[in-house]
Amino acid sequence: MPSHNHYVIGALLLLAATAANAETLEDAWSSAINNNHQIKAAKADTSASEQQLHSAEGQRLPDLNVSSSYTQLSETPAAKTQISGQTATFNMSQPGSVKAQAMASVPIFTSGRISHNINAAEASLQAVQSNETTSALNIKMQVAEAYIAVLRMESALQVALSHVDALELHMKDVNNLFDQGMVARNDVLTVNVELANARQLVVQASNQLDIAKARYNQLLDRNLADEVKLAHQFPETPQGTLNELSGNALKQRPELVTLAQQIESLEQQAQSVKAALLPQVAVNGGYQYQENRYQAFEGMWTANVGMDWKIFDGSSGHRSDALTRQAISLKEQRDDLSSMIGLQVRQAWLDIQETQKRIAVAQQAIAQADENMKVTADRYQQGLSTNTDVLKAEDLRTTSHGNFNNANYDATLAALHLRRALGIL
Repeated sequence: MPSHNHYVIGALLLLAATAANAETLEDAWSSAINNNHQIKAAKADTSASEQQLHSAEGQRLPDLNVSSSYTQLSETPAAKTQISGQTATFNMSQPGSVKAQAMASVPIFTSGRISHNINAAEASLQAVQSNETTSALNIKMQVAEAYIAVLRMESALQVALSHVDALELHMKDVNNLFDQGMVARNDVLTVNVELANARQLVVQASNQLDIAKARYNQLLDRNLADEVKLAHQFPETPQGTLNELSGNALKQRPELVTLAQQIESLEQQAQSVKAALLPQVAVNGGYQYQENRYQAFEGMWTANVGMDWKIFDGSSGHRSDALTRQAISLKEQRDDLSSMIGLQVRQAWLDIQETQKRIAVAQQAIAQADENMKVTADRYQQGLSTNTDVLKAEDLRTTSHGNFNNANYDATLAALHLRRALGIL
């Protein structure tokens, strides 16, 4: 029967053979960030918000308007007057004329309307940037889960193959003893059935491994059938007490930053709407040209300072209130998310404690199961134990190795979930 040491040595040799060209989790994350469509969409949202900020800042710059037109009248405009008791008329302008002007307008006081708009755009940009970070964290977590799923299924396949190898060796012992007339044919039939079942498990594990690899390739935007070789390298588990980790999560999670900036943006927009009802002062100036041969000066420069004060507007107050209430809604969502983040940190932290205990227990179980299998197989060859005892011992050995693998990968996954809960994946 293959011992636990043989199984471990075989696994180590397999890892060593693939380590040279194996893809690390960091490599996988980098590839996903560069190729994932959700990340590209988030980056496009960030670029759009940057342009919106530039647009808001541009409200402080001068507006320059150039216009031109040609007018044709049916009659020549003229004026009538009385001169020495006689009616006299004289032309005032041409019946057809060109009019052109270039006018600039610069806001010099807007009661905070423009500055609040800029502040809102800046907060919105920061919210979108934080949302981009959140998207990256979500993708990285999905990739990590797919990465571990591949490694888990590779280990499961190795356990299934070792189970087949163990049963094949036992079948040789059973056949030898049967040929010597020392065991009944029922032992041969039972082992054959167990071996057939074990080979089915290998087929199932191989299929599940192929599916896990395809899922991994899909996340990295690769051909689903591409070869997958992964390294057993993972980030360190965050250290600290549960309270310390929970406090760090509330400071670091980009989702909370996104909500805080969205709240700030809405509040600034509400202030901007209110400011639009207050005095707005601007300087206007430019050059105007009116084609008119009867006029002394066809072209003139002009300048003025104007104030616009909207005394009453039936909609602005409602728009401001709507924005304020949207901000209140986001504050409630932020408080709920803070509570949820605390739960996520606690769950991941407890999962780490659980899996560490499982690993310690599974290590002991493996040593005992391997030894039990060896002793039981030797006793069977000596006629001191039954075929059922051997098969049961082999099931225990296989189960122990499977539990050990699952405990290790569950521990790794719990550590990654904790990093995600902290916002530092």
